[in-house]
Amino acid sequence: MSGGWNTIESDAGVFTFLLDNLGVKDVQFEELIALDSEYLRQLSPVYGVIFLFKYPTSEKPNSDGTPKDGQYDYAAADNLFFAAQTIQNACGTQALLSVLLNKDGEIDVGTQLRDFKEFTAGFPAEFRGEALSNSELIRDVHNSFAKSSPFVDETQRTATDDDDVYHFIAYTPINGILYELDGLQPAPIAHGASTFEEFPEKVIPVLQSRIERYPANEIRFNLLAMVRDLRVGAREIGDHEMLFREEQKRDGWQFENALRRHNFVGFAGEVLKGVIAEKLEEGPQAYKAWIEEAKKKTRARAEEHKKKQEGDVDVEMAT
Repeated sequence: MSGGWNTIESDAGVFTFLLDNLGVKDVQFEELIALDSEYLRQLSPVYGVIFLFKYPTSEKPNSDGTPKDGQYDYAAADNLFFAAQTIQNACGTQALLSVLLNKDGEIDVGTQLRDFKEFTAGFPAEFRGEALSNSELIRDVHNSFAKSSPFVDETQRTATDDDDVYHFIAYTPINGILYELDGLQPAPIAHGASTFEEFPEKVIPVLQSRIERYPANEIRFNLLAMVRDLRVGAREIGDHEMLFREEQKRDGWQFENALRRHNFVGFAGEVLKGVIAEKLEEGPQAYKAWIEEAKKKTRARAEEHKKKQEGDVDVEMAT
């Protein structure tokens, strides 16, 4: 049984530096805000995409054992890296490794991940999943990007139908076929022919088909593309402005990742205690007046927010 895996965010900066810390060279993630094949192609080379979605815990499988879209390719597991998900909270890292370890001929994945893939090469999917879950290197790097929290972690409890459960899966072209790699499925899912160059055009309809299975008001999706480090392309063509933007982006990601390692509950508590102490020094009446003023401002903000929401509804109905 492996040690605990903490929840990590679906964030381009988190995934990019997670791979950096695993020893991967010249790879980054870019968030896609629209299902646009042209924009995806502009990021080429695109190695694959990571899709985060609300897992339909109440959805019933097809009665004939087939997937909702595509076809199971049971034989493919002998020719690609596919691991079953055997532990909670590891699906984000597992999804990005599903792309990465199937592109080790095109990406420098580093010695340790290359050794891991070679070690698990002859394993069935279940044993690969167990090996991944028990890898101290991968688990420790994964957990280093989890948000710090002083509160009790309840993520290990069993999810119910009322819970919002989210899941990561990967899409990538391998050996001329577009595959969906989902550790909760019994095998890779084939979605038809796709070369590496055709991938941006081929993957978008597959994603659209999956999203259409949800209600029209469901918008809780996230899509990240695994691409070559954009700074490499900027250096190759001498685009100094793009290089500067990408360096600034990296600096921002590093700052955000550093903040994730700390919780500020204690700090906020100390600030609040200091402010209250100052008000109490002014006397009980000053303290009560301060509290009442705060309540008044809170009610005013709530009322303003309510009016704004009602106004938005009126505009929507009018259109």
